[in-house]
Amino acid sequence: METTPMPTAHIQESKIPSRDAFIRIENVVKKFGDSVAVNNVSLNIAKNELFALLGSSGCGKSTLLRMLAGFEAATSGKIFVDGEDLATLPPYRRPVNMMFQSYALFPHMSVESNVAFGLKQEGVPKNEIKERVADALNLVQMGRYARRKPHQLSGGQQQRVALARSLVKRPKLLLLDEPMSALDKKIRQKTQLELVNIIEKVDVTCVMVTHDQEEAMTMANRLAVMSEGRIVQIGSPNDVYEFPNSRFSAEFIGSTNLFEGKVVEDEPDHIYVESEDLEARMYVSHGITGPLGMPVGISVRPERVRVTREKPTTPHNWARGVVKDVAYMGSYSLYHVRLPGGKVVVSNLSSSHLMNEGAPAWNDDVYVSWSPASGVVLTQ
Repeated sequence: METTPMPTAHIQESKIPSRDAFIRIENVVKKFGDSVAVNNVSLNIAKNELFALLGSSGCGKSTLLRMLAGFEAATSGKIFVDGEDLATLPPYRRPVNMMFQSYALFPHMSVESNVAFGLKQEGVPKNEIKERVADALNLVQMGRYARRKPHQLSGGQQQRVALARSLVKRPKLLLLDEPMSALDKKIRQKTQLELVNIIEKVDVTCVMVTHDQEEAMTMANRLAVMSEGRIVQIGSPNDVYEFPNSRFSAEFIGSTNLFEGKVVEDEPDHIYVESEDLEARMYVSHGITGPLGMPVGISVRPERVRVTREKPTTPHNWARGVVKDVAYMGSYSLYHVRLPGGKVVVSNLSSSHLMNEGAPAWNDDVYVSWSPASGVVLTQ
């Protein structure tokens, strides 16, 4: 596989050596009959890291989480947490706690009793239970609601109680299954940052599963994009967004304009690509490894695309078009520009820029363009 060369800092940031890994997943396969849910996945996660498994429904992320929890057994491969092989340990003996998507609070119990339940099952002394429950509720700012029942709480408050119940047992590993899915958008955005702050205060490593890209990008130190049971890319949110390693990653994380073409010039410091979608050649300010004529995709994020009424002065990275749709989003607007060949290019333009430059309107003739550093070359 040939991809855009990435800066050394990004490569180092994306990999955790096995000797430094708190969680080691080695060649794990999970089959349900003839169906392969997790296909030869290997992954290292550092201590106190908040790691996200991101993918669409059926990609294998939830199955991998359930294997960490002990609810599913791996067909083959090994999973280690803090050097301990989890293969022979049942769920109740693992140093792991899981916060479920539905929160799974007992409706007949108070907040306090819900949080204390696991400690009581383990036979922890009453005085210690009282102290640890109070500490956990104070950590999530729910101490004053200790006597309430779950139905008397908002969705965000119920989530905090579920988190307190998970943390009160002091697990080495916390698993979060779609932790924000039950919350509306406004509460979800606020709670994402609150949850990260809480997790950072305790000595716990966290693995979360989500299909929400914004949630993973906001909360995680690193993330893994999964598809069809395999990990497609691992890296920090910035790595995966700015340096996708495949067409799948580029289109799955955020949105992108993907131009297909062929390499017609390849030098150490630049390449030229010809595409049927564009009148001008595409110029990318770095070289790649591959023969002339090789088919490639060029990914250009919408926020990197300019829309102007004047023709760009550069001989590359531009096209004529017509504004066919404008979506006003408050702080920015999304412009959909149709090129002569039918391809639609999306541009994210800030409101301040539009005020200064003058906003193009529907059916206006415009030019789209981008800088040589904005394109990412994809060969897979």
